[in-house]
Amino acid sequence: MRLALLQPDIPQNAGTMLRMAACLGVDVDIVEPAGFPVSDRAFRRAGLDYLDHVNIRRHASFTAFEEIRRAEGRRLALLTTKAETSHLSADFRPGDVLMVGRESSGAPDCVHEAADLRIAIPMRPDLRSLNVAVAAAIVLGEALRRTDGFPPFAKTP
Repeated sequence: MRLALLQPDIPQNAGTMLRMAACLGVDVDIVEPAGFPVSDRAFRRAGLDYLDHVNIRRHASFTAFEEIRRAEGRRLALLTTKAETSHLSADFRPGDVLMVGRESSGAPDCVHEAADLRIAIPMRPDLRSLNVAVAAAIVLGEALRRTDGFPPFAKTP
């Protein structure tokens, strides 16, 4: 399982998702251009020292990301408010790439068209959306649970 951040706008959200990925042993793809400089310094505030524990692969564009994803034979699962399938009933597989869209505008049509799965979190119809990092955590947690992808549980002292 991989987590992909499509043109992230907010470094704090990206840092939070990178920290989560480090803790859960999930590799990350960052699809540029981002709304901020994609550097360790931009992520350090939210990601703290966890960034040293996550594998990050950067892509200059969605096209470049797609070439690698397709060559690896991975499915793209797009988290979007426009989906008609709940994350609770989605058919997750261990090699999937879960992608979150840009905070300010979501994902463009070309990404929706490329997605193998389009999934949403059930929520009240009178509200727009969750914070992208919160949404990523909810769906990634469910996807890892269903694919037995969590790291082994070890009680910390």
